[in-house]
Amino acid sequence: MRSDTLKKGSARAPARAMLKGAGYTDQDLEKPLVGIANTWTEVTPCNVHLRRLAEMVKEGVRAAGGTPVEFNTIAVSDGITMGTEGMRGSLISREVVADSIELFVMSHMLDGVVALSGCDKTIPATVMALARLDVPSLMLYGGPIAPGRFEGRDVTIQDVFEAVGAHAAGRMTSAQLKVLEDNACPGAGACGGQFTANTMSVAITMLGLSPMGVNEVPATDPHKDVVARECGALVMDLIAKDRRPSHLLTRQAFENAIASVAATAGSTNGVLHLLAIAAEAGIALAIDDFDPISARTPVLTDLKPGGRYTAVDMYRHGGVRLLTKRMLDAGLIKDGPTCTGRTLREEADLYREDLEADGDDPKVIRTVDEPVKKRGGFAILRGDLAPEGCVVKLAGHDRNEHSGEARVFDSEEEAFAAVQAGQIRAGDVVIIRYEGPRGGPGMREMLAVTAAIVGQGLSDSVALITDGRFSGATYGLMAGHVSPEAALGGPIAFVRSGDKVTLNVAMRRIDVDADLAARAKDGLPRRASRYPRGVIAKYAALVSSASEGAVTRPPQDKEVQKGKGAGAS
Repeated sequence: MRSDTLKKGSARAPARAMLKGAGYTDQDLEKPLVGIANTWTEVTPCNVHLRRLAEMVKEGVRAAGGTPVEFNTIAVSDGITMGTEGMRGSLISREVVADSIELFVMSHMLDGVVALSGCDKTIPATVMALARLDVPSLMLYGGPIAPGRFEGRDVTIQDVFEAVGAHAAGRMTSAQLKVLEDNACPGAGACGGQFTANTMSVAITMLGLSPMGVNEVPATDPHKDVVARECGALVMDLIAKDRRPSHLLTRQAFENAIASVAATAGSTNGVLHLLAIAAEAGIALAIDDFDPISARTPVLTDLKPGGRYTAVDMYRHGGVRLLTKRMLDAGLIKDGPTCTGRTLREEADLYREDLEADGDDPKVIRTVDEPVKKRGGFAILRGDLAPEGCVVKLAGHDRNEHSGEARVFDSEEEAFAAVQAGQIRAGDVVIIRYEGPRGGPGMREMLAVTAAIVGQGLSDSVALITDGRFSGATYGLMAGHVSPEAALGGPIAFVRSGDKVTLNVAMRRIDVDADLAARAKDGLPRRASRYPRGVIAKYAALVSSASEGAVTRPPQDKEVQKGKGAGAS
């Protein structure tokens, strides 16, 4: 066993003494040591129940002959910090979580890992760590939240963000907003639409690092405890058979995962996170690989934010097994191995129609012959504004082209204030810059702004472009991850209010009618760093472009070490 280096032999008596002080026995130390990497926190419903699930996983490990070693790391709530300075910590936390899991498992020479995730960033973070470590392991997602109820309909946190804009526009009373606030999140679980958490839950299942049918079980469903115990037993089987992430994380597995994001009209963050996981796994994957897969993959799920149903509805009406079956049958994905030892096809074939919760199928998951949309939920655009690419969301609207005057803002707060004050008009192109990975720093999500635009009734007449990113709850014609970012002298830094900007999805172009190169000759304005020291400063110094997944990496040359780009924060 890998852990024998830590615990076997007379020279390791001090280590065993310490372990016994923590409650482990000689019998415990004879068994494989299995890390239970927990992202539990009290601050968010996405992760608040993971302490209970960890106990269930530990039961499964013990019953299968292992010794569980639970440890914790952090989680930053996107939904709570959205629209504030705290949101800068969200994407940065992905790296911190991955780093901390890697350090703990490596340092204590654990034999296997079950990583528990809940919110948006902890899902990719845990998988990034497992890819780096390459020990027998799997990821268990805490599951989606049940929908709330408001005025006779199902609601999610998306509705609350949009209500803020509606309230500012006088379309909702303060009393209605309070009732919605009180009922939108009825308990534990991650945001209930096909937002980032549920998008990545499906994608990681397609990668094979989560057992099929496990992640999608809702957080408060009694069956969640059952599948958590099964995950504890499964990791022991992985250890016995030495089945590692590197056996699963192939190029084809990533193409399957990308197709699942497209087929579910999932979050554009899926592009960012799959690029990051591939980088950690040593798989060559580029932003341009995403577009052809999305273009040939129809949207098969009618899920929020652009559709009608929640992740819980999808679970009750066929779930990932049905989605996988339909995608395999249509040739949209290819068969491949999973952590259970069964292939994707073998897992999909376990789907049984009679197991659906009720006979009235609302077509949450469509057939290929009757898709929600004929092409996937995102596209990759390049052009004057994004020479290295950007990601445009196609879910929740039918617009493929927009031209209008730029309304330029150098921060999310400035843009949000303008929207709330009614200063954005139909036809405008809202540009938010200096919110990229390095310029933010932290690449904040823009849900507060995009939801306010929806709430103001402008979702069908306004486009938004940013070097930051969007929440999975965003919908409408929105282009994010614009690269190079403004802080590194990307063209977006030189756009001015009044310039004509055009997005053309069919042509895969995002352009501006202005001589940006001439303006760039004057250089970027010098911007003082808000974070001269600490974790955010370290992140800004080491983070790569969004077009490369915004992963942190050691400086490769002296130019990078000096902080390439005059405008870098």
